[in-house]
Amino acid sequence: MSGIVVRNIERSALDRLAPLGEAGVATVHEALGRIGLMASYLRPIYPGASIVGNAVTVTVAPGDNTTIHVAVELCQEGDVIVIAPTSPCEDGYFGDLFGGALNARGVRGVILEAGCRDVRSLKEMGFPVWSKAVFAQGTVKETMGDVNLPLVCAGQRVEPGDAIVADDDGVLVVPRARIDEARDAAAARIEKEERNRLRFASGEVGLDVYGMRERLIAKGLTYYDDAGAYANRKRT
Repeated sequence: MSGIVVRNIERSALDRLAPLGEAGVATVHEALGRIGLMASYLRPIYPGASIVGNAVTVTVAPGDNTTIHVAVELCQEGDVIVIAPTSPCEDGYFGDLFGGALNARGVRGVILEAGCRDVRSLKEMGFPVWSKAVFAQGTVKETMGDVNLPLVCAGQRVEPGDAIVADDDGVLVVPRARIDEARDAAAARIEKEERNRLRFASGEVGLDVYGMRERLIAKGLTYYDDAGAYANRKRT
């Protein structure tokens, strides 16, 4: 069934989400146990963008952007629209007209498992999109999808109201129930990485900073002082 629209979803306060955006995709992903990372083919249409917000989910028919128009009027400040086609498609579903409309509503950005176009204009207005492709081919307005139902985008399940974190490293889904856990775990990881960064700056190497040396030796890592010692290893 399609044409279902859920008007109201549970959202998290934006100040609750802000630390996830400050930590970034890579840190939050590692801190939360390496879950929720969307496929690597989702790339920002221009570098340097970084967002965090509440997911508004949209399914669309192949080559048809009707349901994005339906979703626009439901969006609020701090939302991130997550769009997935019901079958693979790279048509240009999203362009600068959508970007302008969503900018006016305070939407943080769009995650699109399909094509985006009008990249130059979107960059100029500062509206970020992470898409599977950049493709000028347009879409039609005939077939309905759904708004604010669970969907799968780039390999990850997204529930309406989940936190979406996106930057140059990719796109991450944080389940709404785990936002506080992710925030605290990311803060602890940042603190640990700062300590490690100081150790690296002082000349230490990863083998010691990460406690790898003994474990690798136990697994059979063997050092020889030179090639001759290696060549003679069976003679002694």
